[in-house]
Amino acid sequence: MIGTIIGAIVVGLIVGVLARLVMPGKQNIGVIMTVLLGAVGSFLGTWITYQVGYANSNGGFAIIPFLVGIVVAVVLIAGYLAITGRSNRVHH
Repeated sequence: MIGTIIGAIVVGLIVGVLARLVMPGKQNIGVIMTVLLGAVGSFLGTWITYQVGYANSNGGFAIIPFLVGIVVAVVLIAGYLAITGRSNRVHH
């Protein structure tokens, strides 16, 4: 169980960081929120891809759910920024 939790945190961090990298501008959110939104994006991305009939037939790393998770995390981060009113622009 501890390994599963640590795995989810690591995947959440990776997905969250990659999502922030593909987003334009600077996102004013912390590491904890990046991990949380990345983990939720990863979970939802996996769930969505399997709901539409995806099957990991090669038994290796499932790249499609991972990529969908990044897209979902981008949407979640954008939504979080919109809800909290945090600008992704640098103020001068």
